[in-house]
Amino acid sequence: MTQIPTESRVTADDESYSTEATPAPKNAMDAYFRISARGSSIGNEIRGGLTTFMAMAYILLLNPIILSVGDVNGNHLNAGQITTATALAAAVTTILLGVVGNAPLAAAAGLSVSNTLAAVMAPHVTWPQAMGLCVIYGLLIVIMVVSGLREMIMNGIPLALKHAITIGIGLFIALIGLVNAGFVTRVPDANHSDTPVQLGSIGNLAGWPVLIFSITLLSIFVLQVRKVRGAILIGIGIGTALSLIVQAALNLPASTWGLSVPKWPGNPVAAPNFGLFGHVDLFGAFGNNGMGALSAGFAVFTLVLAGFFDAMATIIGIGTEAGLADKQGRMPGLSKALFIDGAGGAIGGLAGASGQTVFIESATGVGDGARTGFSSVVTGGVFALMLFFTPLAGMVPGQVAAAALVVIGSMMLSQARHIDWADREVAIPAFLTIALMPFTYSITAGVGAGVISYVVIKAGAGKWREPGILMWVLSVVFVVFFALHPLKDWLGIH
Repeated sequence: MTQIPTESRVTADDESYSTEATPAPKNAMDAYFRISARGSSIGNEIRGGLTTFMAMAYILLLNPIILSVGDVNGNHLNAGQITTATALAAAVTTILLGVVGNAPLAAAAGLSVSNTLAAVMAPHVTWPQAMGLCVIYGLLIVIMVVSGLREMIMNGIPLALKHAITIGIGLFIALIGLVNAGFVTRVPDANHSDTPVQLGSIGNLAGWPVLIFSITLLSIFVLQVRKVRGAILIGIGIGTALSLIVQAALNLPASTWGLSVPKWPGNPVAAPNFGLFGHVDLFGAFGNNGMGALSAGFAVFTLVLAGFFDAMATIIGIGTEAGLADKQGRMPGLSKALFIDGAGGAIGGLAGASGQTVFIESATGVGDGARTGFSSVVTGGVFALMLFFTPLAGMVPGQVAAAALVVIGSMMLSQARHIDWADREVAIPAFLTIALMPFTYSITAGVGAGVISYVVIKAGAGKWREPGILMWVLSVVFVVFFALHPLKDWLGIH
């Protein structure tokens, strides 16, 4: 019998902690990205990369809307320039994540960062100053990575909490999908109602977009049960085709679909406008013509904290789902991926798109078979193409992409089997981590609740040494995070 040649994995930062034999690479690209070694194939990576792009293409439409507000001087950013900046920064950061980090991760303008810039910073600073704060927070995270602090924190989090983070992100992803589809909506008078959310927009399901979401979701589930490769991508294709047919036949109002109306654009080609590139005032926000040193410092702290732990939790969740983590929850090439993610803040600020961060939607590509950075190169490559074909990004309605998020959320819940629910010292922090991510719509809040409760419970049980110094420090940081508003009031910061 002919034996397939193999090579042994080594314990190194750029590969798995396992020492199991793996297939010999088929070519140079296979060897670089370790496609065969991770049990994947070129087809899986391409399919996964395309799926990830389709799930997060909405950012090309949404980010210009978020950043459309005026700054302190009433100046507005040009929508075409923001679209170009969004595509450019996403392409560069995602390709770097693939080539350097070799992980199936995609990055784009973080919604939490963009919303913070628009709602909190723009009323007090100019847009170049706001982008300068993005560059600063990105560089600070890079310093944390280079010093080894960020990886120490990630590796210092107990394994049970890492599993809880994956589950919490799964529920968060599912909720985002259900909300984006209009399947779950906020009750109009939620402040005066015992029920904050409801089924559909009127307490019942109604409208073509919700129906197409449901058909897309069930189609993907059926394809998965039948073990069809590329189930998520095929399902998105089915949902998009059905949406195009319905829109062409019924000519529904654009408001019915939201951001992305499923129709062929009149001219799919649009020339990129790089007018925002390099328009950065690095330290202006700290001066008298900006927010002031103390306020700007708090703003950067908020961005660093959110960017740090959102990305950390997302990378843990996606890496675990992709089977890249070892038994202790550590990931190969972690420091490289973290470095690029941190640099994404600076890249986004320099491009004029706001800070880049790893997207939860990367999990859709993993669900379709992506296991290496080659899928990220594919995703980034499509973002680069969108510099010239941005009108095409609007063809996939958000309701169809939302179905993929719900599917991935269901898959990530499988990590629940790794948590000892009978051990209350572990189960309580895990529960709080899982529950608060979707309930507060914040990954950082979920991680913070889990860390603080874990440390307090261990201390209360007389095991105060067990969490370790890093977890104690993290708990203090998160106490500051949760108490940030009263602290700002106490210090007179607005």
